[in-house]
Amino acid sequence: MNPRDKYEVVIGLEVHAQLKTQAKIFCGCSTRFGDDPNANTCPVCLGLPGALPVLNREAVRMAGKAALALGCRINPVSLFARKNYFYPDLPKGYQISQFDSPFSEQGAVEIETSERDAQGRPMAWRRKLFRLTRLHIEEDAGKSIHDGLGEASDASYVDLNRTGVPLAEIVSEPDFRSSWEAYDYVQYLRQTLQYIDVCDGNMEEGNLRCDANVSIRPRGAQELGAKIELKNLNSFRFLQRALEYEIDRQVAVLESGGQLQQETRLWNEREAKTYVMRTKEYAHDYRYFPEPDLPPLIVSEAWIERLQQELPELPGPRRRRFVEQYGLSFEDAGTLTNTREMADYFEAVVGHGVEARAAANWTLSELAFLLKNANQDIASCCISPDHLAGLITLIDQGTISGKIAKTVIQEMFQTGNTAEQVVSDKGLTQMSDPAQLESVIRNVLEANADEVAAYRAGKEQLFGFFVGQVMRATKGKANPQLVNQMLRRALGSEPKEIV
Repeated sequence: MNPRDKYEVVIGLEVHAQLKTQAKIFCGCSTRFGDDPNANTCPVCLGLPGALPVLNREAVRMAGKAALALGCRINPVSLFARKNYFYPDLPKGYQISQFDSPFSEQGAVEIETSERDAQGRPMAWRRKLFRLTRLHIEEDAGKSIHDGLGEASDASYVDLNRTGVPLAEIVSEPDFRSSWEAYDYVQYLRQTLQYIDVCDGNMEEGNLRCDANVSIRPRGAQELGAKIELKNLNSFRFLQRALEYEIDRQVAVLESGGQLQQETRLWNEREAKTYVMRTKEYAHDYRYFPEPDLPPLIVSEAWIERLQQELPELPGPRRRRFVEQYGLSFEDAGTLTNTREMADYFEAVVGHGVEARAAANWTLSELAFLLKNANQDIASCCISPDHLAGLITLIDQGTISGKIAKTVIQEMFQTGNTAEQVVSDKGLTQMSDPAQLESVIRNVLEANADEVAAYRAGKEQLFGFFVGQVMRATKGKANPQLVNQMLRRALGSEPKEIV
């Protein structure tokens, strides 16, 4: 028996999502990423004496949309609190956050999740509910830089541009029982926040950061084990790998007779292991107390209702609807709904009267390939939904073949022209006249008499050869279905009857 099978894994997640406001949460400094170090600072975000914070209304609106999208109850009154600790990138010596009176709480999301095989492929999708403890509003700290600069071996540097950037901290209940459940949940959070346009979700820029609390306990036990917090999980891959390592490490400690201590550990991707950072703090270590410079945050039921009306159809329900309404596979529906822009594009194509399966195929294959090679996304695509629908219509009408359509869409992508324009300008109309094809087929069979004899003698795999010769002779313009029909009829006749 694998020692790991003796234990149940319990994981809780804390996700910090940067709200995509133009200004910081308590001052007018820019939140723009990539500016010169310490360029976007002022007395408020630096915590200079006499400077007072003023709450950013847009940050509250975005936090409200996020809370509703994640099923949270927005509290009519919430309080800001000072979280006190010392670190060089925290200029005030405290962080303005929320503690016992959070902005929202008691949420839940139902998502699709699956364990993966050794190659990382989903094994069996299932729907599972994950509860959220709270979503509260807080400011970000600055950034300490320990390497990458000329003197970083002897000193650390502090960039305070990020100080005061608005965050929504999303705290889950300990409902996750595997690293892949946690992975799928964070993917869903990112996708949802992008759908409602409140967070860019760029983990490389720090827009979305995740900490994980991991413990194990003997199967059937009710009491939780020692909670280990993991930090430095700045990608989905790091999150899943760090959780797997930490679970195995904890099992090994208990199996060898050791004990686990509550602590914070850092994930080192280069070495693929975690290291102790510090013993775990408790809430009282931060000496929370109400923020005296900010009044209570009060929101009305009417304001909450307006936010609810602003929410689009969310990715989970939309994916399920695509499966039911359009007959798509679960995987294709997931790819199409991965971004709101892609899902909107697909539905716009279908809205022009073409079959959904064809719209999905062309969007996910040829169009996606062209966009990837051009390093573009669907929002900047020069092929509009009605133009792609026009291409599919030409195929359905028999005007062009699927093969020719691949040439046409490349030209459409380069020029922005409609499919009809490209077909007309390039002379790509499909050859569907039986009289024209009859002459081509006769010439092909006469030029390949030995192959004709071999085919009639039973070597039927040569049929594809004849199709290829006809398509080559017509430069790909021949109607493939008609070519197949006429070739079979011709090859089934005596040589003297071939016309």
